[in-house]
Parts: sequence; structure tokens; C-alpha cells
Amino acid sequence: MLLTINVAVLLAVIIVVRLRRRTQARSRFDEKLTVVIVLVFGVLIAPTAFGQGILDVVVQLVKGASQSGR
Repeated sequence: MLLTINVAVLLAVIIVVRLRRRTQARSRFDEKLTVVIVLVFGVLIAPTAFGQGILDVVVQLVKGASQSGR
């Protein structure tokens, strides 16, 4: 039996665990590492259907916000 782990899912779990920690307990390096992990996660999910769905939602929100500001 071969067990495979999706890297995007693994990074999502790591992000959730890291963000649950108290803000005061984080060092600058810890915060920078979290940002890098989130960026890599974004790059991994961007070409997927889930990533495209998120992009579509964000585009609609931006369009709605820009139209309401006029």
C-alpha cells in the first residue's frame, strides 16, 4: 500500500497550525516563514479548479467594490 500526501493539503494543515498560535509568541522569523509558506501554498493551488474558483470570487468582490465606490 502506497500512501501519497498532497503537498498543498500538507501546507494547508501547517498554515492552520501556525496561525492558531498566539501573536505574541511569534518571532519575526516565524512570521516571515509563515508568509513564505502561505505564498507557496497559493502558487500550488493557483492552477487547480479550487484556486480558479477562489480567483473568480475575488475578482467578483473587487468588481463589486469598485462599482459601489463610484
